[in-house]
Amino acid sequence: MAEDARDRHPTENDRRDLTSGRVWFNLLQLAGPMLVGIAAVMSVQLVDTYFVGRLGTAPLAALSFSFPIALTLASLSIGLSAGAASVIARAVGRGHRRRTKRLATDSLLLTIVIVVLMTTAGLLTLDRVLRLLGADAGILDMALAYMRIWYLSLPFLVVTMVSNAMVRASGDAFWPSAIMVTSAMLNVIATPILVFGIGPVPPLGIEGAALGTLFARMVSAVLALYLVMWRDRLVVSVRRGLRRFFRSAGQVLAIGLPAAIGNASNPAGIAVATAVIAVLGSETVAGFGVATRLEAFAILPMLALSASIGPVVGQNWGGGRADRVELALKTAYALGAGWSLLLALLFWSFGAPIAAAFASELSVAEEAARYLWIVPVSLWGYGISIIAAGAYNALGKSLTGLSYSLTRTAVFYVPLVWVASRVDGSTTVYGAIAAANALAGTLVAADSLFRIRRLANARDQRDAVRHDR
Repeated sequence: MAEDARDRHPTENDRRDLTSGRVWFNLLQLAGPMLVGIAAVMSVQLVDTYFVGRLGTAPLAALSFSFPIALTLASLSIGLSAGAASVIARAVGRGHRRRTKRLATDSLLLTIVIVVLMTTAGLLTLDRVLRLLGADAGILDMALAYMRIWYLSLPFLVVTMVSNAMVRASGDAFWPSAIMVTSAMLNVIATPILVFGIGPVPPLGIEGAALGTLFARMVSAVLALYLVMWRDRLVVSVRRGLRRFFRSAGQVLAIGLPAAIGNASNPAGIAVATAVIAVLGSETVAGFGVATRLEAFAILPMLALSASIGPVVGQNWGGGRADRVELALKTAYALGAGWSLLLALLFWSFGAPIAAAFASELSVAEEAARYLWIVPVSLWGYGISIIAAGAYNALGKSLTGLSYSLTRTAVFYVPLVWVASRVDGSTTVYGAIAAANALAGTLVAADSLFRIRRLANARDQRDAVRHDR
């Protein structure tokens, strides 16, 4: 209590207070820059897909096999970001300036330790994992060449994501998004040069796409560290030993590990579907890979909402405003549902030409278009699942957030896809994916709102008991 009292005074980020003003405005104020930033990040996958697709079906299929691995590790990184953002946002909401800096410093140290372990383990198991996903001898070498370089870029990606999350937790979404846009622009410029060659630069093929990503991530990591270390001065001395670090790390991991597993569940589901579809041939795998990349870009407003809900929920819960937390959830769900409807209309009208622009052959484009005609109408369910998970991670209820992610993937997605694969071809599998999204969204929306009210009532009762004493 004494430490809290000394620490409790206005923070340097009061101008980013999210506990006052209109909830929808605060949510959109964060989601707007995040929309641009996530669009930039997702464009990296589209850029790689577009230029590698010009090399032929085999390189495109190799990129498709690497996608679930890359997305899984990126999702694990998002989990670390969620853990850091959760504890920092609640500290900011309570006005604990010193505690905020301690948590930020220890989160960054923890990130560096974990990402080194992730990179090492990934490089050692890469060949085996790609074979398990179904990559045959003709495609395996290209997938290995791409992913070995991609793994070298992983530390820079994770440091950038966690640093940006800490800045967003204090209410600033603009500069983290600007860094994401800068990284994407560098990737767009570097990738075609490295893939096809220009002047003294030789054509490097699929490896060039990975090198473009590495270069862009190195620059973004430097910029993100500048924000947390010099502009916001969130990093402080670590002279006080390991005891504080382990305490902070435990708080971050208590949120981060379940969040990481939850975020990884979606690409894990895609990996299962990829393995199922692999028996149908490389053209089908390539088409599925094109469609899932397009989908990942198309759902970016939902991803922006899931990233933005954390600071809003965390600060308001820390400030004792449970009513604003519930309103933020309802608003985010409604926005996600509206976007899903627009996506369905877009892909019903223009799915075929959009797919053709990213496919190397007509058969690949037709397979991608088939997915885009069936799945997008259900994406409101996926949006609700990730928004609810992000909100409960921010509340410190990471196991609840994990349960929402696993409800979609483990309870509905994987079982339904497996059953559908035994019934018919890829069309039935895509129908199963759509059903999984819708069922999970309905269940998660009802449960998440019920739990918020129950948590608020429990806290009110505890506060009343303390007041009476």
